[in-house]
Amino acid sequence: MERPAWAPRSIDITVPSVSRMYDYYLGGSHNFEVDREAARRAMEFMPGLPKVMQANRGFLRRAVRFAAGEGVTQFLDIGSGIPTFGNVHEVAQAAAPGARVVYVDHDPVAVAHSQAVLEGNEDAAVVAADLRKPQEILGSYEVGHLIDLKRPVALLLVAVLHFVDDAEEPYAAVAQLRDALAPGSMLMLTHASYEGIPLPPERAGGAVDVYKDIRNPLIMRSRDEIARFFEGYDMVEPGLVPMPKWRPDTAPEDEDPYAFSAYAGVGRTA
Repeated sequence: MERPAWAPRSIDITVPSVSRMYDYYLGGSHNFEVDREAARRAMEFMPGLPKVMQANRGFLRRAVRFAAGEGVTQFLDIGSGIPTFGNVHEVAQAAAPGARVVYVDHDPVAVAHSQAVLEGNEDAAVVAADLRKPQEILGSYEVGHLIDLKRPVALLLVAVLHFVDDAEEPYAAVAQLRDALAPGSMLMLTHASYEGIPLPPERAGGAVDVYKDIRNPLIMRSRDEIARFFEGYDMVEPGLVPMPKWRPDTAPEDEDPYAFSAYAGVGRTA
């Protein structure tokens, strides 16, 4: 397989990546055949996966605009993935000029492309780090340079927590991040769940098995389990709801049924 010029030499282009699969679902071009093959296998069980990803991006944009409207102009986006149109810095800086954004991802392709996209933008940066090691994120140069932890921060954990197994202590990681942020900070997250998928669980489980096969298990949590991530936060209306129902721009009933396959919510500390 020929390595594209944009692919860092350090990555194994024969192994699928969830961030590059996500890029493929959204119609991006920064993915390899191995990623496309894995994504197509998952879509054999859940053909509406691109609709899920589109709904996820729609929530992200609405939540960022909401935060900016509430006066929160610092954004820490962990598990940010490969940049696509309407990324956090574009939405935030359009809504609040001077808003500061730090992206965090452990995928080298996502980091490399974020660096390229952000070149010349003094109010945005990217960190190569992992959600499971919060102190490395908080102690990074980029966070120290751009984010004032004494002022409210919008913490985005969008479509990332369902890739962290309970044994890797995701609740503890989210709590560490919460405790490091100033009062008035926000948590914005989305998380996949069997509860909203318009398919029998055993069929949807086929798509979940694809992620397990590529050694990136997709952990499907219940609404109650997802709500636990908001401990220490006051939920913003309308609470933890299917993605199209969180402060929609268009009527939720007009959305594709697959768009309801994950929960979304925003919480704020007192």
